[in-house]
Amino acid sequence: HAFTTFTAAGALLFAIALMQDSFRMAFRDELTGLPSRRDLNERLMGLGKRYVIAMLDVDHFKKFNDTHGHDVGDQVLKMVAAKMAAVSGGGLAFRYGGEEFTVLFPGKDIAHALPHLEALRRAVEEHSLALRAPDRPEAEETGREQRGKPRAGKSVSVTISIGVAERSDKLPATPDVLNAADKALYRAKRGGRNQVSQ
Repeated sequence: HAFTTFTAAGALLFAIALMQDSFRMAFRDELTGLPSRRDLNERLMGLGKRYVIAMLDVDHFKKFNDTHGHDVGDQVLKMVAAKMAAVSGGGLAFRYGGEEFTVLFPGKDIAHALPHLEALRRAVEEHSLALRAPDRPEAEETGREQRGKPRAGKSVSVTISIGVAERSDKLPATPDVLNAADKALYRAKRGGRNQVSQ
């Protein structure tokens, strides 16, 4: 009986680990570590009558990728995601797809969300991302020793545009709010980028 019990327990632990892995892959974005669009969709179904949705993306990201390469583009997405994960005011950050992200403020109105989105926009704008030098050492230990020391390497910065909308009588359904936030995002881009639009 002990062997059978041990084998069954092992199989059960394996099944649980497999389910956790599957859940993480389905609901967490691999590159940025943020919850994925699938997780956002799940959350949107359980919202009450008061919430704010912000859509944002990295300005000129395709041009940035073409200029600096996809590895640097990935660094930018990770940096933006890290700033978003720290958004204040009860905001929840998600990767929507590509260079587009979403911040959800459940139970809040737009007046509450705007200062927190503006702070997020500024945090991204003010962050300087050091580009890895072409002569970066191959050895991990040597690279660690050089980290934090002044270098003559280049650094870059990026900006984000944000469109925001809240649920209201005019926008009663979640798809309406998402669509309004998306339209506000395009207004921010047409208005010169690096701004929050509603």
